[in-house]
Formats: sequence, structure tokens, C-alpha cells
Amino acid sequence: MFKFFKEKLKSAISKISEGVEKEGKVEEAIVEKPAESKEGPKQEEKGFFAKLREKFAGKEEKQAVEEKKAELQEDIEEKEKPHVTEYKEEDKIKTAEKEKHDESKKKDEIKKIHEEKKEKPQVHAKKPEEKAGHHKPRPKIETKEQEEKPKEAPEKLAGEEIKKTEAVRIPEEKAKPIEEPAKKGFFAALTERVITTKINEGQFEKLFWELELAMMESNVAVEVIEKIKDDLKGELVEKPIRRTRVEETIVLTLKNSIEGLFQNNSISLVDEIKNKKEKPYVVAFFGINGSGKTTSIAKLASMLKGRGISCVLAASDTFRAASIEQLQIHADKLGIKMVKHDYGSDPAAVAFDAIKHAKAKNIDAVLIDTAGRMHSNANLVDEMKKIIRVAKPDLKIFVGESITGNDCVEQAKTFNEAVGIDGIILAKADIDEKGGAAVSVSYVTKKPILYLGIGQNYGDLEEFDKERIIKGIGLD
Repeated sequence: MFKFFKEKLKSAISKISEGVEKEGKVEEAIVEKPAESKEGPKQEEKGFFAKLREKFAGKEEKQAVEEKKAELQEDIEEKEKPHVTEYKEEDKIKTAEKEKHDESKKKDEIKKIHEEKKEKPQVHAKKPEEKAGHHKPRPKIETKEQEEKPKEAPEKLAGEEIKKTEAVRIPEEKAKPIEEPAKKGFFAALTERVITTKINEGQFEKLFWELELAMMESNVAVEVIEKIKDDLKGELVEKPIRRTRVEETIVLTLKNSIEGLFQNNSISLVDEIKNKKEKPYVVAFFGINGSGKTTSIAKLASMLKGRGISCVLAASDTFRAASIEQLQIHADKLGIKMVKHDYGSDPAAVAFDAIKHAKAKNIDAVLIDTAGRMHSNANLVDEMKKIIRVAKPDLKIFVGESITGNDCVEQAKTFNEAVGIDGIILAKADIDEKGGAAVSVSYVTKKPILYLGIGQNYGDLEEFDKERIIKGIGLD
């Protein structure tokens, strides 16, 4: 069951997985071996990460960062040394200028003293301030060493304070970029980047083509392909995907998407028949020629009988040759009553008589077989509408061949528009290699699949289970 679809889907998923891996290889290469950059800072940064990774492989992140901080501290102290040297050179220049000035001043003073001694040898020379009555002590003449020592000390002290202040401040500022990666978890972030990948929308469109092609070849309806595409895009595009789980992610998303294609089957035919107060419960069957409609009716009648529900068959297909005889054979084998008229008679009248008979005999259900018809045949469509008006069926079932794929989906859609079907039986599901109809028909019509025909025997009719479809296409 669905073997072709299963193989195509498996191949497409594998190709998509390989494509995602391929798209992520460039990013992985950048992480493992950083590309050279023309800009100096970026080149140093990449070299730093590479060295850090090599040097601290196997160590804890926190320890690695602390060690790097210590290295940075030493670098900062080394960088400070030229700054202090430059500061001392500046002091020497200032001191030299001052010495020159003081020497000149001393020479002038000595010259004045000698001149005064020549004029007045017994009287000490007085400065203008002393003559004016200010008895201030004569300024001490300081030697070069004495002058330099006290004046250099405050400047040295100031220099040392500046050095200490800068040495404390600079490491704090430069340590911040190291602390930030530590909070995020540097190695954790690096590992995540290496083991995950992302694909953009353009890459997704290119990769999805493989899956789209596989679904088209399996006769999946266009509406369904678009729905699956949107679901996959939401899960894959710009989302980090673990490289080891790419295929698993695609399979899981596909499974969830396809499970969402099936309408919830709230109809339990057996319960509906048993719970109806006014008997009989009327079921009308519609479909095109050769869809397996008559056989499906016989299978359903056998199932109902096996569950203790009595029923009568109505041979309302008065158009197709040998249709009445075919249904009669099934009725005889099952031991079920069949109501029939001649060929060419009014199908609605046959349905009416079958319902009347069921009421008279207190029969639980009436199953109405109708002529196969194409949706394009206006006369037969009108005839179908007349049967519905007369019989007022409780349940209208479309029977389609699963193997016809998109044709089956289109037929169901047209019959639903014409008479408003309530549920679907997919015949010949056991020999369907593609599965496009099984996946698509419920989503397109918004009606539940009630039963699957899985063989030629009367017992080969099973209630629909979406898990069987999922398993059939290899997504279980």
C-alpha cells in the first residue's frame, strides 16, 4: 500500500537532508577555520578564538576566561611602561630648563655682590627689599641636587598615582568583552553553532522542489502540496536545526502536517443507525462508473449484519446494464432483501419503495445504490438530486477509487458541490501504490474518510485510521 509514494518520499527527504547539510557547510567552515580579513582587528579576533580554543581545550570556560584576564592584565602593565618613560623624559626636560634658569640667576647675583664689595667693602650688599625696610632672610642658594630632589618627588608621586589609576581603570574596561562571552557560555555557543545549521527562504525553495516533485508524482493535490510546504517552511526556514536531526525534523514536520489533512470522523455509522428513533436509517451512495460502489455497498451490508443491524438494498441504478443482477447476487449471498424495478424506471421510485418496505418490516437501514455518473452529465446529476429529495437520506457517501489519484479528488469535490456529501469511502486502497487520493481527498472536500476498501472479500472493509496512511507512506 502506497509503496511508490513511500519510496519517493524517502528519497526526497534524504535529498533535502543532504541539501541542508550542504548549505550549512560554509558556516561550519567559517567556525572551524576563520577566513582571513583585510581588517586588522577582525583578524586578531579570529586568531584569538582559534588560539583560545586550542589552548583551553578540555578546560572549564570560567577558568579559560580567568587565565585570559590575567594575560590581558600583564599586557596592560607592559603597555604602561612606555607611558611612564615618556613622562620621566618630560620631567628631565623641565628640570634642565629650570637648572639653566637658576644658574643664570646665580651668576647675576654673584656679579652684583662683587660689584657692591668693590664700592663698599665693609658693608654687606643689600637687596632692594632690605633697603625698603623688609628684613627678609636672604634666599638660600640651592645646589642642583638639592633643588631637583624636592621638586621631583611630588611630580614622581603624581606620576605614580596616575600610573596606578590607569592601571586599575584600563583592565576593568578591557575585561568587559571577556566577561560578556563568559555569561553567554563561549564554548556552549561555539558548539551550538557547529552542530546546528540554518537555511533561508531561497535555499528552502530550492530544497523543497525534490519533495514537491515526489508528491506531484504521487498524485497529491496542489492544495495539499501548498499546505505541506507552508508547514515545512515554518519549521525549517531561519530555525536552528541540529545537523544530526535534520532528517528527523523533516519527517516529524511532514507527519504532523499530513495528520492535519484529515477531517475528524465524528460519524460512527453503527451508532448512528442504532440511535435513530424513527427507522429506517437511509444511506445513499454516489460515484462514477466502475468506482466500486456496488461492491462497497455489499461490504457495508455484511458489516452491519455482523453487528446485528438489519438492512435492505435498493437497486436504484436502473441505467447501467447488469447493475441490478450484480446487486442481486450480493444480496443473495448475504441473505439480505433487495428492492428493484425494471431497467429504465425511475431510480427515485425504487428508493422510495425500499424505504417504505423497511418501515413496514421494521428494518434498521436502507442502502441505496445509484447509477455511476460523471459530474459533467447534467441529466444524471439532476436525477441524483431527485433521489435525494425523495429519499431524504441521513447520510450521503461518495465512493471513489483510491488508485485514480487526483481524478478521485476532483470527482469528490464535484459531487460535494452538487449534493453535499457527508463522508467518503476509498475503494481499492490496498492496490494503491501512490496514495495521493488518500492524502488529499479529505482536505480538499473538508469531509471525513469513513472506510477503506482493502480487498475483494466482504470483510475487506475497514474503518478509516489515519495512522494506517501515515504508516503506508513511511512516516510512522
